[in-house]
Amino acid sequence: MNKTELTAQVAKDTKLTQEQAGKAIDAMMEAIQGALAEGGQVTLVGFGSFSVAERAARSGRNPRTGAEIQIPASRIPQFKPGQTLKNAVGGKSTETAGPQTNDAPKVTTSPNAAEIPSAKDNEKSIKDKKKKK
Repeated sequence: MNKTELTAQVAKDTKLTQEQAGKAIDAMMEAIQGALAEGGQVTLVGFGSFSVAERAARSGRNPRTGAEIQIPASRIPQFKPGQTLKNAVGGKSTETAGPQTNDAPKVTTSPNAAEIPSAKDNEKSIKDKKKKK
């Protein structure tokens, strides 16, 4: 999903115009960038945390020449996903991640128990395959 697709989805879900949704997304990104530029942290509970990490100076190698070079210290943005996001991506139910607000849709991606073969069914299948050989 790119920014245009995200803007369209936000506009559809919130009943805003695409221009309004685009401005809201831009404002959110600018706020996060501003906080990180000042060395702060942005936490969106359930979604994740944006922070700044310090990278120490180190030596490396120029891939073309093989010569050793010094890489200066730097600050880089980091993102640590929250439990709800981890569960959504990992296919787990979000019900174990804590309470949700009424206006947020519940995502339950756990398969139907009837679709999962039992251990006995699996053993029977293995025995049947051995008998056929």
